[in-house]
Amino acid sequence: MQAQVKLGRLFGVQIGLHYTWLLIVLLILLSLAGHWRATHATWGQGVIWALAIGTALFFFAALVAHELAHAVVARARGLPVRSITLFALGGVAQIEQEAADAKTEFWMGVAGPIMSALIGGVCLGLAWVLGWPVWTEPATPLLAMLVWLGYINVVLAVFNMLPGFPMDGGRVLRAIIWWVTGNAVRATRIATRTGQVVACGFIVLGLLRFLGGAGLGGLWMAFIGWFLLSAARASYAEMELRESFRGVDVGEIMVRACPAIDGHSTIQTFVEDTLLRTGRRCFVVAEDDAIVGLITLHEVKAVDRARWPSTTVEEVMRPLAQLRTVTPDTPVADALEMMGHDDINQLPVVSNRRLVGMLSRDHILRYLLTRAELHM
Repeated sequence: MQAQVKLGRLFGVQIGLHYTWLLIVLLILLSLAGHWRATHATWGQGVIWALAIGTALFFFAALVAHELAHAVVARARGLPVRSITLFALGGVAQIEQEAADAKTEFWMGVAGPIMSALIGGVCLGLAWVLGWPVWTEPATPLLAMLVWLGYINVVLAVFNMLPGFPMDGGRVLRAIIWWVTGNAVRATRIATRTGQVVACGFIVLGLLRFLGGAGLGGLWMAFIGWFLLSAARASYAEMELRESFRGVDVGEIMVRACPAIDGHSTIQTFVEDTLLRTGRRCFVVAEDDAIVGLITLHEVKAVDRARWPSTTVEEVMRPLAQLRTVTPDTPVADALEMMGHDDINQLPVVSNRRLVGMLSRDHILRYLLTRAELHM
């Protein structure tokens, strides 16, 4: 879930928007404006639309606070947080590592719902202090905003505590099972299976509501269920993948032969004489018998075809100092996580400041296919 719009940093965490965020903004604005137009037509169109926009902005600020709560707990437990992205179904904090123990998983999972419940309680409390008679329609725009924000944040807290992994409630369930059994893998399997059941329940209920006349609300619930089902399946697949690499280090899979090319040769010569003929996608660049960088198909494609005859390899290579590297002792699962985080296809393997091999996604895939053929 990558952000297309970067909003800036908050407490050192990058905040961004996914393009699907625009959809939920539009739906919320239309829903709020329609409701208040029906219940408080005397407020006027300008007030109603200003109130709808302001309420939506405060709601998304509450979503950021919800995700920041996860991020703060993660950082306090030593887990790096990459970013927070708002999208159609709310927000997601991209935490770069899995929790190392059940206690960390529990507090990371429960922190967001606690924050939402606190925000909801404060909003409803302020509305009551300002004269809102409980369970009645708010009489002023300020009360209307506070009451809506209060209810929606309480609902958000309850919804997120449903045991649908990878939702917050699913992570809390996983943490509890992990603590009881002492087995993180078993806890993940149970939590993801439970998440799939919950997701299927949302899909069925949403379709039944749609057929019963609920219209868009039913389809939206079914869509949420579909999203949760996909996320639960992806989480389960990720867990199985990590299990496949348990105890496997980079040195067991890497390729030790690293073809070196001259950095002074042109891109045209490199492509015609080396890249196309060998079928390899990654080469180290040498200068005076020393490794100075790396060039892959990605760097070649970034150069306009007309410039190939006049552009040298060393002009477009990635210098060795800028490369993410691993050691032969690095677990393959960690290396794969690094590839996903940095969106790269290969990693140089370095030992005692010397390049000893290369690890690519292709090597990892071949390893998995071999295990599959052997029914391992």
